[in-house]
Amino acid sequence: MKLLAIGFGNLVSAERIISIVSPESAPIKRMIQDVRERGALIDASFGRSTRAVLIMDSGNVILSALTPEVLGARLDENFREESGKEDE
Repeated sequence: MKLLAIGFGNLVSAERIISIVSPESAPIKRMIQDVRERGALIDASFGRSTRAVLIMDSGNVILSALTPEVLGARLDENFREESGKEDE
C-alpha cells in the first residue's frame, strides 16, 4: 500500500484516490458542502486555505492545504518508485 503525504503529517492511501481537484469551481464547492452535511468530509488543511480536494473511492472527501500540482507530483513519484522496484 502506497501512502501519499497530503500535508502536516497526514497520509492517505494513494490507491484509494479517484481525483485531486482545485476547490475553486462552484460544483466542487457544492460537493464539499454536501459531503460536509453527510459527515464524510475530512479537513486536513489545519485551518489554512484549502488548495486541493481529494475525492476518495470510499465517498469521503479530504481537504488539503497543498496544491493539486504538488500532490500530483508526489503521487506520480510514488508510482514511479513502485514501478521501478518491479523492474529490478
